[in-house]
Amino acid sequence: MIRWIRHGGAARTALLLWLTACAPVLLKATSASGRELWVLLAGFPLLAGAAVVGRTRPLVGLAVAVGLSLALNLELYTSSYWAALALWGYLAGRWTAGARPALWFFAAFAVAGALLTWLTDAGVWTWFTALTTLLLNVVVPWLLGRYRRQYDHLVHAGWELADRMEREQRAVADQARLRERSRIAGDMHDSLGHDLALIALRAAALQVDPELSDRHRAAAAELREAASTATSQLRDIIGVLRTADDPAPTAPADEGVGPLVERARSSGLAVELEYGARDGKHKEGADGPKGPGLPPMADRAVYRVVQEALTNAAKHAPGAAVRVQLVRDPAAGEIAVSVVNGPRPADGSPPDLASGGNGLVGLDERVRLAGGVLAHGPSADGGFAVSARLPLAAGVALVAERAAAPASTSARELARARERVRRRLVQSITVPLAVTAGLAVLWGGFTFYTQYHSVLDRRTYDRLEIGEPRADVESRMPPYTMDGPPDGIAAPPHGWDCAYYGVRRYDGRSAYRLCFADGRLVAKDVVTSRQ
Repeated sequence: MIRWIRHGGAARTALLLWLTACAPVLLKATSASGRELWVLLAGFPLLAGAAVVGRTRPLVGLAVAVGLSLALNLELYTSSYWAALALWGYLAGRWTAGARPALWFFAAFAVAGALLTWLTDAGVWTWFTALTTLLLNVVVPWLLGRYRRQYDHLVHAGWELADRMEREQRAVADQARLRERSRIAGDMHDSLGHDLALIALRAAALQVDPELSDRHRAAAAELREAASTATSQLRDIIGVLRTADDPAPTAPADEGVGPLVERARSSGLAVELEYGARDGKHKEGADGPKGPGLPPMADRAVYRVVQEALTNAAKHAPGAAVRVQLVRDPAAGEIAVSVVNGPRPADGSPPDLASGGNGLVGLDERVRLAGGVLAHGPSADGGFAVSARLPLAAGVALVAERAAAPASTSARELARARERVRRRLVQSITVPLAVTAGLAVLWGGFTFYTQYHSVLDRRTYDRLEIGEPRADVESRMPPYTMDGPPDGIAAPPHGWDCAYYGVRRYDGRSAYRLCFADGRLVAKDVVTSRQ
Protein backbone atom coordinates (compact mmCIF):
# COMPACT_ATOMS: atom_id res chain seq x y z
CA MET A 1 0.00 0.00 0.00
CA ILE A 2 2.75 2.44 1.00
CA ARG A 3 4.62 1.68 -2.22
CA TRP A 4 1.45 2.46 -4.19
CA ILE A 5 1.15 5.73 -2.25
CA ARG A 6 4.75 6.65 -2.98
CA HIS A 7 4.46 6.17 -6.70
CA GLY A 8 0.93 7.58 -7.02
CA GLY A 9 -0.24 11.12 -7.43
CA ALA A 10 -1.12 13.51 -4.61
CA ALA A 11 -4.87 13.14 -5.08
CA ARG A 12 -4.71 9.34 -5.08
CA THR A 13 -2.50 9.41 -1.99
CA ALA A 14 -4.92 11.63 -0.09
CA LEU A 15 -7.92 9.51 -1.13
CA LEU A 16 -6.30 6.29 0.01
CA LEU A 17 -5.27 7.77 3.34
CA TRP A 18 -8.78 9.07 3.96
CA LEU A 19 -10.45 5.77 3.10
CA THR A 20 -8.06 3.80 5.29
CA ALA A 21 -8.52 6.08 8.29
CA CYS A 22 -12.33 6.37 7.90
CA ALA A 23 -13.17 2.69 7.43
CA PRO A 24 -13.33 1.91 11.20
CA VAL A 25 -15.14 5.22 11.81
CA LEU A 26 -17.82 4.31 9.30
CA LEU A 27 -18.34 0.89 10.87
CA LYS A 28 -18.70 2.40 14.33
CA ALA A 29 -20.99 5.24 13.19
CA THR A 30 -23.67 2.78 12.01
CA SER A 31 -24.39 1.80 15.63
CA ALA A 32 -23.46 4.98 17.53
CA SER A 33 -25.75 7.64 18.90
CA GLY A 34 -25.69 10.89 20.79
CA ARG A 35 -22.38 12.65 21.40
CA GLU A 36 -20.34 9.72 20.10
CA LEU A 37 -22.14 9.88 16.74
CA TRP A 38 -21.42 13.61 16.38
CA VAL A 39 -17.74 13.06 17.11
CA LEU A 40 -17.62 10.27 14.52
CA LEU A 41 -19.37 12.38 11.89
CA ALA A 42 -16.97 15.27 12.54
CA GLY A 43 -14.10 12.88 11.92
CA PHE A 44 -14.87 12.45 8.19
CA PRO A 45 -14.14 16.06 7.10
CA LEU A 46 -11.31 16.47 9.59
CA LEU A 47 -9.58 13.32 8.39
CA ALA A 48 -10.12 14.43 4.79
CA GLY A 49 -8.30 17.70 5.50
CA ALA A 50 -5.54 15.81 7.27
CA ALA A 51 -5.16 13.51 4.26
CA VAL A 52 -4.83 16.50 1.90
CA VAL A 53 -1.96 18.05 3.86
CA GLY A 54 -0.62 14.75 5.15
CA ARG A 55 2.22 14.42 2.63
CA THR A 56 3.80 17.74 3.56
CA ARG A 57 2.57 17.98 7.17
CA PRO A 58 2.04 14.45 8.52
CA LEU A 59 2.07 15.69 12.12
CA VAL A 60 -1.13 17.62 11.35
CA GLY A 61 -2.87 14.37 10.49
CA LEU A 62 -1.48 12.78 13.65
CA ALA A 63 -2.78 15.70 15.74
CA VAL A 64 -6.25 15.35 14.18
CA ALA A 65 -6.34 11.62 14.92
CA VAL A 66 -5.20 12.19 18.51
CA GLY A 67 -7.76 14.96 19.05
CA LEU A 68 -10.64 12.87 17.75
CA SER A 69 -9.57 9.92 19.92
CA LEU A 70 -9.42 12.11 23.02
CA ALA A 71 -12.88 13.47 22.24
CA LEU A 72 -14.21 9.92 22.54
CA ASN A 73 -11.98 8.60 25.31
CA LEU A 74 -9.41 10.36 27.49
CA GLU A 75 -7.46 7.10 27.58
CA LEU A 76 -6.86 7.69 23.84
CA TYR A 77 -7.61 4.16 22.73
CA THR A 78 -10.79 3.87 20.66
CA SER A 79 -11.84 1.28 18.14
CA SER A 80 -12.90 4.09 15.81
CA TYR A 81 -9.58 5.92 15.44
CA TRP A 82 -6.95 3.29 16.20
CA ALA A 83 -6.27 2.88 12.46
CA ALA A 84 -5.87 6.65 12.02
CA LEU A 85 -3.48 6.82 14.96
CA ALA A 86 -1.31 3.97 13.69
CA LEU A 87 -1.40 5.20 10.08
CA TRP A 88 -0.41 8.78 10.79
CA GLY A 89 2.11 7.66 13.37
CA TYR A 90 3.80 5.61 10.66
CA LEU A 91 3.57 8.40 8.09
CA ALA A 92 4.97 10.92 10.57
CA GLY A 93 8.08 8.76 10.85
CA ARG A 94 8.13 7.99 7.13
CA TRP A 95 7.59 11.51 5.77
CA THR A 96 9.22 13.73 8.41
CA ALA A 97 12.88 14.50 7.76
CA GLY A 98 13.96 14.78 11.38
CA ALA A 99 12.88 13.07 14.58
CA ARG A 100 12.79 16.22 16.70
CA PRO A 101 9.34 17.54 15.60
CA ALA A 102 7.68 14.22 16.43
CA LEU A 103 9.46 14.02 19.78
CA TRP A 104 8.25 17.51 20.63
CA PHE A 105 4.74 16.42 19.65
CA PHE A 106 4.87 13.41 21.97
CA ALA A 107 6.18 15.57 24.83
CA ALA A 108 3.43 18.13 24.23
CA PHE A 109 0.82 15.36 24.33
CA ALA A 110 2.17 14.12 27.64
CA VAL A 111 1.92 17.60 29.17
CA ALA A 112 -1.50 18.34 27.63
CA GLY A 113 -2.82 14.94 28.69
CA ALA A 114 -1.76 15.57 32.29
CA LEU A 115 -3.51 18.95 32.31
CA LEU A 116 -6.62 17.51 30.69
CA THR A 117 -6.96 14.65 33.18
CA TRP A 118 -6.42 17.12 36.04
CA LEU A 119 -9.08 19.53 34.73
CA THR A 120 -11.62 16.76 34.15
CA ASP A 121 -10.74 14.96 37.40
CA ALA A 122 -10.32 11.75 35.41
CA GLY A 123 -7.51 10.46 37.58
CA VAL A 124 -3.85 9.88 37.03
CA TRP A 125 -4.40 6.33 35.85
CA THR A 126 -6.30 7.69 32.88
CA TRP A 127 -3.22 9.73 31.98
CA PHE A 128 -0.96 6.68 32.33
CA THR A 129 -3.31 4.66 30.12
CA ALA A 130 -3.25 7.43 27.50
CA LEU A 131 0.57 7.49 27.51
CA THR A 132 0.70 3.71 27.19
CA THR A 133 -1.73 3.82 24.28
CA LEU A 134 0.34 6.54 22.64
CA LEU A 135 3.46 4.43 23.04
CA LEU A 136 1.95 1.29 21.56
CA ASN A 137 -0.39 2.72 18.95
CA VAL A 138 1.58 5.77 17.76
CA VAL A 139 5.25 5.67 18.82
CA VAL A 140 5.86 2.09 17.65
CA PRO A 141 4.41 2.79 14.15
CA TRP A 142 6.42 6.03 14.12
CA LEU A 143 9.60 4.04 14.75
CA LEU A 144 8.69 1.68 11.92
CA GLY A 145 8.22 4.68 9.64
CA ARG A 146 11.59 6.07 10.70
CA TYR A 147 13.19 2.72 9.94
CA ARG A 148 11.59 2.64 6.49
CA ARG A 149 12.72 6.18 5.76
CA GLN A 150 16.23 5.32 6.85
CA TYR A 151 16.25 2.20 4.69
CA ASP A 152 15.10 4.08 1.59
CA HIS A 153 17.61 6.82 2.27
CA LEU A 154 20.45 4.31 2.53
CA VAL A 155 19.34 2.56 -0.66
CA HIS A 156 19.27 5.90 -2.47
CA ALA A 157 22.66 6.83 -1.03
CA GLY A 158 23.99 3.43 -2.11
CA TRP A 159 22.89 4.00 -5.69
CA GLU A 160 24.43 7.47 -5.64
CA LEU A 161 27.63 6.02 -4.25
CA ALA A 162 27.68 3.31 -6.92
CA ASP A 163 27.16 5.93 -9.62
CA ARG A 164 29.94 8.05 -8.17
CA MET A 165 32.26 5.06 -7.99
CA GLU A 166 31.46 4.28 -11.63
CA ARG A 167 32.36 7.84 -12.58
CA GLU A 168 35.54 7.58 -10.54
CA GLN A 169 36.44 4.34 -12.32
CA ARG A 170 35.99 6.08 -15.65
CA ALA A 171 38.18 8.90 -14.37
CA VAL A 172 40.80 6.37 -13.29
CA ALA A 173 40.72 4.83 -16.77
CA ASP A 174 41.16 8.28 -18.30
CA GLN A 175 44.06 8.96 -15.98
CA ALA A 176 45.62 5.65 -16.96
CA ARG A 177 45.41 6.68 -20.61
CA LEU A 178 46.95 10.05 -19.79
CA ARG A 179 49.74 8.34 -17.87
CA GLU A 180 50.42 6.14 -20.86
CA ARG A 181 50.59 9.19 -23.11
CA SER A 182 52.92 10.78 -20.57
CA ARG A 183 55.08 7.66 -20.59
CA ILE A 184 55.29 7.74 -24.39
CA ALA A 185 56.17 11.44 -24.29
CA GLY A 186 58.78 10.83 -21.60
CA ASP A 187 60.36 8.01 -23.59
CA MET A 188 60.49 10.19 -26.69
CA HIS A 189 62.04 13.04 -24.72
CA ASP A 190 64.48 10.79 -22.88
CA SER A 191 65.72 8.76 -25.81
CA LEU A 192 65.09 10.70 -29.02
CA GLY A 193 65.84 14.11 -27.51
CA HIS A 194 69.14 12.86 -26.14
CA ASP A 195 70.09 11.14 -29.39
CA LEU A 196 69.17 14.16 -31.50
CA ALA A 197 71.26 16.39 -29.28
CA LEU A 198 74.25 14.10 -29.78
CA ILE A 199 73.65 13.97 -33.55
CA ALA A 200 73.55 17.75 -33.66
CA LEU A 201 76.73 17.88 -31.59
CA ARG A 202 78.53 15.57 -34.03
CA ALA A 203 77.24 17.52 -37.01
CA ALA A 204 78.48 20.78 -35.45
CA ALA A 205 81.91 19.25 -34.95
CA LEU A 206 82.01 18.14 -38.61
CA GLN A 207 80.82 21.55 -39.74
CA VAL A 208 83.95 23.24 -38.34
CA ASP A 209 86.41 20.43 -39.21
CA PRO A 210 89.07 22.00 -41.51
CA GLU A 211 89.99 18.65 -43.01
CA LEU A 212 86.60 18.32 -44.71
CA SER A 213 85.73 19.88 -48.04
CA ASP A 214 83.18 22.65 -48.34
CA ARG A 215 80.64 20.19 -49.72
CA HIS A 216 81.02 17.91 -46.70
CA ARG A 217 80.84 20.83 -44.25
CA ALA A 218 77.66 22.01 -45.98
CA ALA A 219 76.21 18.52 -45.63
CA ALA A 220 77.12 18.58 -41.93
CA ALA A 221 75.37 21.94 -41.60
CA GLU A 222 72.28 20.50 -43.27
CA LEU A 223 72.45 17.52 -40.90
CA ARG A 224 72.63 19.89 -37.91
CA GLU A 225 69.66 21.87 -39.20
CA ALA A 226 67.72 18.63 -39.76
CA ALA A 227 68.43 17.58 -36.17
CA SER A 228 67.25 20.98 -34.96
CA THR A 229 64.05 20.67 -37.02
CA ALA A 230 63.46 17.15 -35.74
CA THR A 231 63.94 18.36 -32.16
CA SER A 232 61.41 21.13 -32.75
CA GLN A 233 58.90 18.63 -34.15
CA LEU A 234 59.55 16.33 -31.21
CA ARG A 235 58.78 19.21 -28.86
CA ASP A 236 55.45 19.78 -30.63
CA ILE A 237 54.51 16.11 -30.35
CA ILE A 238 55.41 16.06 -26.66
CA GLY A 239 53.26 19.14 -26.19
CA VAL A 240 50.29 17.17 -27.55
CA LEU A 241 50.96 14.02 -25.54
CA ARG A 242 52.14 15.54 -22.30
CA THR A 243 50.76 18.39 -20.19
CA ALA A 244 52.58 20.31 -17.52
CA ASP A 245 50.86 18.49 -14.66
CA ASP A 246 51.43 14.96 -16.00
CA PRO A 247 53.67 12.87 -13.71
CA ALA A 248 56.98 11.73 -15.02
CA PRO A 249 57.19 8.10 -16.19
CA THR A 250 58.73 5.79 -13.63
CA ALA A 251 59.44 2.61 -15.62
CA PRO A 252 63.00 1.36 -14.98
CA ALA A 253 65.48 1.41 -17.85
CA ASP A 254 67.75 -1.42 -18.90
CA GLU A 255 70.66 0.87 -19.73
CA GLY A 256 72.95 2.03 -16.96
CA VAL A 257 74.90 5.22 -16.43
CA GLY A 258 78.09 3.72 -17.83
CA PRO A 259 76.77 2.96 -21.35
CA LEU A 260 75.03 6.34 -21.36
CA VAL A 261 78.32 8.13 -20.71
CA GLU A 262 80.08 6.00 -23.32
CA ARG A 263 77.54 7.01 -25.99
CA ALA A 264 78.01 10.66 -25.03
CA ARG A 265 81.79 10.30 -25.34
CA SER A 266 81.54 8.63 -28.72
CA SER A 267 79.50 11.62 -29.85
CA GLY A 268 82.31 14.02 -28.95
CA LEU A 269 81.29 15.11 -25.45
CA ALA A 270 84.16 15.26 -22.94
CA VAL A 271 82.73 13.35 -20.00
CA GLU A 272 84.42 11.99 -16.90
CA LEU A 273 82.51 9.48 -14.76
CA GLU A 274 83.43 8.82 -11.15
CA TYR A 275 81.90 6.45 -8.58
CA GLY A 276 82.67 7.19 -4.98
CA ALA A 277 81.84 6.69 -1.34
CA ARG A 278 82.32 8.65 1.85
CA ASP A 279 85.54 6.70 2.62
CA GLY A 280 87.22 7.70 -0.62
CA LYS A 281 86.80 8.07 -4.36
CA HIS A 282 87.70 5.68 -7.12
CA LYS A 283 87.51 5.72 -10.84
CA GLU A 284 84.80 4.46 -13.15
CA GLY A 285 84.14 0.76 -13.35
CA ALA A 286 84.74 -0.19 -9.73
CA ASP A 287 81.09 -0.76 -9.03
CA GLY A 288 79.81 -1.58 -12.49
CA PRO A 289 77.89 0.57 -14.93
CA LYS A 290 74.54 0.56 -13.10
CA GLY A 291 75.80 1.58 -9.69
CA PRO A 292 75.99 -0.27 -6.37
CA GLY A 293 72.69 -2.12 -5.99
CA LEU A 294 70.22 0.77 -6.11
CA PRO A 295 66.44 0.30 -5.92
CA PRO A 296 64.73 0.47 -9.34
CA MET A 297 63.15 3.87 -8.73
CA ALA A 298 66.37 5.43 -7.47
CA ASP A 299 68.44 3.77 -10.22
CA ARG A 300 66.13 5.09 -12.92
CA ALA A 301 66.16 8.55 -11.35
CA VAL A 302 69.98 8.57 -11.29
CA TYR A 303 70.01 7.55 -14.94
CA ARG A 304 67.57 10.32 -15.86
CA VAL A 305 69.52 12.98 -13.93
CA VAL A 306 72.70 12.09 -15.82
CA GLN A 307 70.88 11.80 -19.17
CA GLU A 308 69.11 15.15 -18.83
CA ALA A 309 72.25 16.93 -17.65
CA LEU A 310 74.31 15.51 -20.55
CA THR A 311 71.58 16.49 -23.02
CA ASN A 312 71.53 20.06 -21.70
CA ALA A 313 75.33 20.22 -21.81
CA ALA A 314 75.33 19.04 -25.44
CA LYS A 315 72.64 21.61 -26.31
CA HIS A 316 73.90 24.65 -24.51
CA ALA A 317 77.62 24.11 -23.88
CA PRO A 318 79.14 21.95 -26.67
CA GLY A 319 82.84 21.41 -26.17
CA ALA A 320 82.72 22.02 -22.42
CA ALA A 321 84.04 19.35 -20.06
CA VAL A 322 81.45 17.45 -18.06
CA ARG A 323 82.04 15.64 -14.77
CA VAL A 324 79.60 13.01 -13.50
CA GLN A 325 79.89 11.87 -9.89
CA LEU A 326 77.93 9.19 -8.02
CA VAL A 327 78.65 9.01 -4.27
CA ARG A 328 77.07 6.54 -1.85
CA ASP A 329 76.52 7.42 1.81
CA PRO A 330 75.40 4.25 3.64
CA ALA A 331 75.28 6.05 7.00
CA ALA A 332 72.75 8.57 5.68
CA GLY A 333 71.01 5.91 3.56
CA GLU A 334 71.26 7.88 0.32
CA ILE A 335 73.19 8.30 -2.90
CA ALA A 336 74.24 11.64 -4.37
CA VAL A 337 74.56 12.25 -8.10
CA SER A 338 76.13 15.36 -9.55
CA VAL A 339 76.63 16.43 -13.16
CA VAL A 340 78.61 19.64 -13.67
CA ASN A 341 79.61 21.07 -17.03
CA GLY A 342 82.02 23.93 -17.51
CA PRO A 343 81.26 27.14 -19.39
CA ARG A 344 80.81 27.05 -23.14
CA PRO A 345 84.11 27.70 -24.93
CA ALA A 346 84.35 31.14 -26.49
CA ASP A 347 84.89 29.70 -29.97
CA GLY A 348 82.15 27.11 -29.61
CA SER A 349 79.14 27.20 -31.88
CA PRO A 350 76.16 25.65 -30.03
CA PRO A 351 73.50 23.93 -32.09
CA ASP A 352 70.35 25.93 -32.52
CA LEU A 353 68.17 23.33 -30.81
CA ALA A 354 64.67 24.10 -29.59
CA SER A 355 63.83 23.34 -25.98
CA GLY A 356 60.40 22.49 -24.62
CA GLY A 357 61.29 23.57 -21.08
CA ASN A 358 59.87 20.38 -19.55
CA GLY A 359 63.07 18.41 -19.09
CA LEU A 360 64.06 19.67 -15.65
CA VAL A 361 60.40 19.89 -14.56
CA GLY A 362 59.81 16.24 -15.41
CA LEU A 363 63.16 15.34 -13.87
CA ASP A 364 62.20 17.04 -10.61
CA GLU A 365 58.94 15.02 -10.55
CA ARG A 366 60.78 11.76 -11.15
CA VAL A 367 63.30 12.45 -8.38
CA ARG A 368 60.50 13.44 -6.00
CA LEU A 369 58.62 10.21 -6.70
CA ALA A 370 61.79 8.29 -5.91
CA GLY A 371 62.01 10.05 -2.56
CA GLY A 372 64.86 12.41 -3.43
CA VAL A 373 65.58 16.10 -3.90
CA LEU A 374 66.78 17.75 -7.11
CA ALA A 375 68.81 20.93 -7.38
CA HIS A 376 70.07 22.72 -10.48
CA GLY A 377 71.51 26.07 -11.43
CA PRO A 378 74.61 27.90 -12.68
CA SER A 379 77.92 26.87 -11.18
CA ALA A 380 80.58 29.20 -9.80
CA ASP A 381 82.76 29.00 -12.95
CA GLY A 382 79.92 29.96 -15.29
CA GLY A 383 78.86 26.44 -16.16
CA PHE A 384 75.77 24.55 -15.04
CA ALA A 385 75.27 21.98 -12.28
CA VAL A 386 72.54 19.39 -11.76
CA SER A 387 72.54 17.37 -8.53
CA ALA A 388 70.20 15.04 -6.70
CA ARG A 389 70.10 13.07 -3.47
CA LEU A 390 68.07 9.85 -3.49
CA PRO A 391 67.34 7.29 -0.72
CA LEU A 392 68.81 3.83 -0.85
CA ALA A 393 65.57 2.34 0.59
CA ALA A 394 62.87 1.58 -1.96
CA GLY A 395 59.46 3.23 -1.96
CA VAL A 396 59.96 5.64 0.96
CA ALA A 397 58.41 8.68 -0.67
CA LEU A 398 55.60 6.85 -2.41
CA VAL A 399 54.46 5.14 0.78
CA ALA A 400 54.46 8.42 2.70
CA GLU A 401 52.69 10.24 -0.08
CA ARG A 402 49.96 7.61 -0.37
CA ALA A 403 49.54 7.50 3.39
CA ALA A 404 49.08 11.27 3.49
CA ALA A 405 46.70 11.30 0.54
CA PRO A 406 43.13 12.30 1.47
CA ALA A 407 40.39 9.72 1.45
CA SER A 408 38.41 9.37 -1.75
CA THR A 409 34.92 10.77 -2.15
CA SER A 410 33.44 7.27 -2.04
CA ALA A 411 35.23 6.51 1.22
CA ARG A 412 33.97 9.72 2.79
CA GLU A 413 30.39 9.05 1.63
CA LEU A 414 30.58 5.52 2.99
CA ALA A 415 31.85 6.79 6.35
CA ARG A 416 29.05 9.36 6.54
CA ALA A 417 26.43 6.73 5.63
CA ARG A 418 27.73 4.43 8.36
CA GLU A 419 27.62 7.27 10.86
CA ARG A 420 24.01 8.05 9.91
CA VAL A 421 23.06 4.39 10.29
CA ARG A 422 24.71 4.21 13.70
CA ARG A 423 23.07 7.42 14.93
CA ARG A 424 19.59 6.51 13.71
CA LEU A 425 19.88 2.99 15.04
CA VAL A 426 20.76 4.40 18.46
CA GLN A 427 17.77 6.74 18.22
CA SER A 428 15.44 3.90 17.24
CA ILE A 429 16.53 1.91 20.29
CA THR A 430 16.88 4.66 22.86
CA VAL A 431 13.63 6.52 22.12
CA PRO A 432 11.23 3.68 23.03
CA LEU A 433 13.47 2.61 25.91
CA ALA A 434 13.53 6.17 27.27
CA VAL A 435 9.76 6.50 26.93
CA THR A 436 9.19 3.14 28.61
CA ALA A 437 11.61 4.01 31.40
CA GLY A 438 9.89 7.35 31.90
CA LEU A 439 6.49 5.71 32.15
CA ALA A 440 7.85 3.13 34.57
CA VAL A 441 9.29 5.85 36.79
CA LEU A 442 6.04 7.82 36.70
CA TRP A 443 3.97 4.72 37.40
CA GLY A 444 6.20 3.72 40.31
CA GLY A 445 6.12 7.20 41.76
CA PHE A 446 2.37 7.47 41.45
CA THR A 447 1.88 4.02 42.98
CA PHE A 448 4.04 5.04 45.90
CA TYR A 449 2.07 8.28 46.28
CA THR A 450 -1.39 6.66 46.11
CA GLN A 451 -0.46 3.93 48.55
CA TYR A 452 0.70 6.55 50.98
CA HIS A 453 -2.56 8.49 50.65
CA SER A 454 -4.98 5.54 50.65
CA VAL A 455 -4.63 4.58 54.33
CA LEU A 456 -7.83 4.96 56.39
CA ASP A 457 -7.48 6.10 59.98
CA ARG A 458 -8.73 3.51 62.47
CA ARG A 459 -10.77 6.04 64.45
CA THR A 460 -12.51 7.24 61.28
CA TYR A 461 -13.31 3.64 60.39
CA ASP A 462 -14.76 2.96 63.85
CA ARG A 463 -17.07 5.99 63.65
CA LEU A 464 -18.66 4.80 60.36
CA GLU A 465 -22.20 3.51 60.78
CA ILE A 466 -24.16 1.19 58.57
CA GLY A 467 -26.82 3.04 56.62
CA GLU A 468 -24.96 6.33 56.26
CA PRO A 469 -25.27 8.02 52.86
CA ARG A 470 -22.39 7.28 50.54
CA ALA A 471 -21.62 10.95 50.00
CA ASP A 472 -21.17 11.49 53.76
CA VAL A 473 -18.92 8.46 54.03
CA GLU A 474 -16.72 9.40 51.04
CA SER A 475 -16.28 12.94 52.36
CA ARG A 476 -14.29 11.48 55.29
CA MET A 477 -12.25 9.01 53.26
CA PRO A 478 -8.61 9.42 52.04
CA PRO A 479 -8.18 10.95 48.55
CA TYR A 480 -7.25 7.61 46.97
CA THR A 481 -8.39 3.99 47.27
CA MET A 482 -6.39 0.83 46.83
CA ASP A 483 -6.14 -0.59 43.31
CA GLY A 484 -8.30 -3.55 44.35
CA PRO A 485 -8.85 -6.05 47.12
CA PRO A 486 -5.94 -8.05 48.55
CA ASP A 487 -5.21 -11.31 46.80
CA GLY A 488 -7.54 -14.18 47.60
CA ILE A 489 -10.47 -12.07 48.88
CA ALA A 490 -13.88 -13.36 47.85
CA ALA A 491 -16.02 -11.15 45.61
CA PRO A 492 -18.76 -9.12 47.35
CA PRO A 493 -22.46 -9.96 46.86
CA HIS A 494 -24.10 -9.01 43.61
CA GLY A 495 -25.13 -5.37 43.47
CA TRP A 496 -22.64 -4.18 46.06
CA ASP A 497 -19.99 -1.61 45.13
CA CYS A 498 -17.02 -1.98 47.46
CA ALA A 499 -14.02 0.31 48.00
CA TYR A 500 -10.80 -0.78 49.71
CA TYR A 501 -8.54 1.38 51.89
CA GLY A 502 -5.21 0.58 53.44
CA VAL A 503 -4.86 -0.46 57.07
CA ARG A 504 -1.17 0.43 57.25
CA ARG A 505 1.12 2.21 54.82
CA TYR A 506 2.67 -0.02 52.13
CA ASP A 507 0.82 -3.09 53.41
CA GLY A 508 -1.18 -4.72 50.65
CA ARG A 509 -2.22 -7.81 52.62
CA SER A 510 -4.94 -6.16 54.76
CA ALA A 511 -7.59 -3.58 53.84
CA TYR A 512 -10.70 -1.88 55.13
CA ARG A 513 -13.61 -2.84 52.89
CA LEU A 514 -16.61 -0.48 52.62
CA CYS A 515 -19.52 -1.70 50.54
CA PHE A 516 -22.36 0.44 49.19
CA ALA A 517 -25.77 -0.35 47.75
CA ASP A 518 -28.51 2.04 46.75
CA GLY A 519 -26.31 4.97 47.77
CA ARG A 520 -25.78 3.87 51.37
CA LEU A 521 -23.15 2.03 53.39
CA VAL A 522 -24.30 -1.56 53.78
CA ALA A 523 -21.17 -3.29 55.14
CA LYS A 524 -17.75 -2.60 56.56
CA ASP A 525 -15.06 -5.05 57.58
CA VAL A 526 -11.32 -5.77 57.55
CA VAL A 527 -10.17 -8.29 54.96
CA THR A 528 -6.80 -10.01 54.84
CA SER A 529 -5.12 -11.80 52.01
CA ARG A 530 -5.15 -15.59 52.27
CA GLN A 531 -1.96 -16.00 50.24
